[in-house]
Amino acid sequence: MAPLALRIVHPDGSVFGAGSSEAPALILHDPDAFYRRIGSAGLVGLGESYQAAEWDSVDLAGLLTVFAEGIDRIVPRAARRLRPLVTDRRPDSDDNTPENARQNVARHYDLPHQMFEVFLDDTMTYSSAVFPVGPGTGADALTQAQDYKLDRLLRQAGVGPGRTVLDIGAGWGELALRAAAKGAGVRAVTLSKEQYRYISERVERASLAGRVDVQFGDYREVEGRYDTVFSIEMMEAVGHAYLPEFLAALDRLVAPGGRVILQSTVMRHDRMVEMRDSNSWIKKYIFPGSALPSVTSIEAAVAGQKALHIVDEERFRFHYAQTLRLWRQRFEAGADRLTTLGFDTTFQRTWRFYLAWCEAGFRSGVLDVARYVLEPGRGHGQRHGQGHEQGDEKADASSYLRPR
Repeated sequence: MAPLALRIVHPDGSVFGAGSSEAPALILHDPDAFYRRIGSAGLVGLGESYQAAEWDSVDLAGLLTVFAEGIDRIVPRAARRLRPLVTDRRPDSDDNTPENARQNVARHYDLPHQMFEVFLDDTMTYSSAVFPVGPGTGADALTQAQDYKLDRLLRQAGVGPGRTVLDIGAGWGELALRAAAKGAGVRAVTLSKEQYRYISERVERASLAGRVDVQFGDYREVEGRYDTVFSIEMMEAVGHAYLPEFLAALDRLVAPGGRVILQSTVMRHDRMVEMRDSNSWIKKYIFPGSALPSVTSIEAAVAGQKALHIVDEERFRFHYAQTLRLWRQRFEAGADRLTTLGFDTTFQRTWRFYLAWCEAGFRSGVLDVARYVLEPGRGHGQRHGQGHEQGDEKADASSYLRPR
């Protein structure tokens, strides 16, 4: 079994590990505390040790990618079956009842919108961008890629004058406003009070109050039928036990002849099964109540509905890796602004680790992002392939992983 290609640098200058001088380095500041956390909490301890400033890395995402790629060597699959015996079980609040879901959403999305403005682009889009002609690194690259993604979503859904649109988990409102600007009547639904206020203010400023209805509520509370239903990276907050209920809601809400655009971060199915009942670092510190589905679990939930079926799908994990890289760079560059807003060093280290950890997941293939086009009525349409519209993304994957 080959060792991981990384280096561990101790305070006295001694270096351990199998990596070359170019391999990512984990620079220890407090070895005793670091090893104690790793021994007691594994990968959760790795994150907690970083939060506590017990170690650093000049290439945090690269280092975490090595860990992600080597997970099967760090913890063999047979040993991972014992995870429930040695890790904390997910708390009862992870059961996304309507009340729990409100509390879990508030802990992440009810942070001040000014914090999100530090690292998101001008569209305030908090989901994967799609880069049409390569990864891009310029100041406008992220906004251009989000513009491209959002406009493409609207084209896929056939949004235009006279159409009705439902955006479940509407984020900071950009997709809803663009749909309304095309002449559609839009209902934007969010469980975040901060996002509800922010979207409502944007609607007023854009003079779209008669075209966009902003609703504070749970997807289970939405009524009506809509020509287009968007769910863009909201399903991650639904929970494994509620996937069938969520798909049933989509089935109920889309009008005959309509279309659902469903996008979600997905996890390798075996990893999803292993981690389903455990409390990971991400769940503990960033997304309480979250549960990444797998392609298998999504497709099984779709198959269990009365009418919905998949007519198209695509996956584009390297685009998300690059999105996260740009978010992280903007977050790090905005450290002074974050401090002014009242976010201390521990908070900033927590979010840097989160952004780098997710980037590593997409770079390594442990995570992916899947977009589905769903339509009601069995036997209609033909399911298409999984490639990005610019062609097979494996052909240009290396361009998204170039060293910084």
